[in-house]
Amino acid sequence: MMMHMTFYWGKDALILFSGWPGARTEMYVLALVFVFLLAFLVEWLSGCRLIRKDAGRVGAGLIQTAMHGVRAGLAYMVMLAVMSFNGGVFLAAVAGHAVGFLVFGSRVFKKDDDGVGLDGGDYRHRRAGGLRSDLPPISC
Repeated sequence: MMMHMTFYWGKDALILFSGWPGARTEMYVLALVFVFLLAFLVEWLSGCRLIRKDAGRVGAGLIQTAMHGVRAGLAYMVMLAVMSFNGGVFLAAVAGHAVGFLVFGSRVFKKDDDGVGLDGGDYRHRRAGGLRSDLPPISC
């Protein structure tokens, strides 16, 4: 199978694993759903609050480290899938990130506009100087 260096359209792609999804349309659709879910999970991990406020510093730090590692691994898998240069995979990844942000990071599902979400957490991120931003900071 040829390695593409520009975006192309078609179901015959090589995504993440050798021979996957193959030449079957059903497997290609499954691969697109998989990439969408990976990107969606990255956004969920970016916005979830799994650590209780009464958790110890060491335990909370270990949980944060594990969550960070999983999020980084999932984000790299999305990146590697997009490197297949398949247009459908690219659109699935962008859609997964966008829908994930809509659900977990935007104001749509927040209680009100005072910066406090339904879970009681502060969903507006602080910038330098204490100003609040509507978007979380991008860090690579």
